[in-house]
Amino acid sequence: MAQPLAERMRPESLDQVIGQKHLLEHGQIIRQIIERKTPTSLILWGPPGTGKTTLARIIARETGAEFVELSAVTAKKADVEKVVATAQVNNRLGMRTILFVDEIHRFNKAQQDAFLPHVEDGTIILIGATTENPSFEVITPLLSRSRVLVLEPLSKDEIIEIIKKAAKAEKLTAKRLPAKSIDLLAEISGSDARVALGNLELATQLTDKTITSDIITTAAQKRVPGYDKAGENHYNIISAFIKSMRGSNADAALYYMARMLQAGEDPKFVARRMVIFASEDIGIAAPAALNLAVSTFQAVERIGMPECEYNLYHCATVL
Repeated sequence: MAQPLAERMRPESLDQVIGQKHLLEHGQIIRQIIERKTPTSLILWGPPGTGKTTLARIIARETGAEFVELSAVTAKKADVEKVVATAQVNNRLGMRTILFVDEIHRFNKAQQDAFLPHVEDGTIILIGATTENPSFEVITPLLSRSRVLVLEPLSKDEIIEIIKKAAKAEKLTAKRLPAKSIDLLAEISGSDARVALGNLELATQLTDKTITSDIITTAAQKRVPGYDKAGENHYNIISAFIKSMRGSNADAALYYMARMLQAGEDPKFVARRMVIFASEDIGIAAPAALNLAVSTFQAVERIGMPECEYNLYHCATVL
């Protein structure tokens, strides 16, 4: 079975990685770890498709350490104990072992505690990947023994560069994959390289001719905006929404509101925040704002989605 395009295009050295310059340029931490061949325990925190797994594999390969990968979703305590036993044997042979735990925030406190003595005595070097704020999801003793590195969302230009690299590897000519299509792939990727490459791969399978914007739209379908009602993104996006209104940027406010609503946020939650905003940020400068916000909240309660979107957008624009 052929590997997915995203896996085939996974970089094997730092020089092949696109993005994350603040970690990879000369003098920066990951570059120094590799040049000095001194792997250390890390927590890689960033959005999906930004290179967390790739960087962990490169660190292991370039520093000569054995790489063991676990997913916190499926791994059990026995799996961790097996890795520790292997690492102990490696230590006696003078080899280091890097344990990479994907979605480390899914491990509970007891499971994370199991790593502690082995990280502390150097038996294993732990590299965890998470999309959630480690301060909330990773136990303090483990954080104190690791360096938290923040990976930035990939820019549109970086996604375009990745797509062009994949197109060259797949021998897709400019006629088969026009610049306009590359731009659309990058635009709808949500800063996720894996999504961009997955959409490109499916688009190439849907037609033997020119990959048009319509083909890409069909391949991509509707991408649900990155949002988690119970996670870090929930607070980041509602904060961005409030700050957009505070800065009188209506377009930004409507964007963040739409992102929340499309991802399934309770519209009453958004309406309540606007009632608070009307008094807390506008106050007596425009007393009628509170009347509008309260009326909007009542409309949301009585009408519900999707029609109440109009009430919410109207209110946010005025505020």
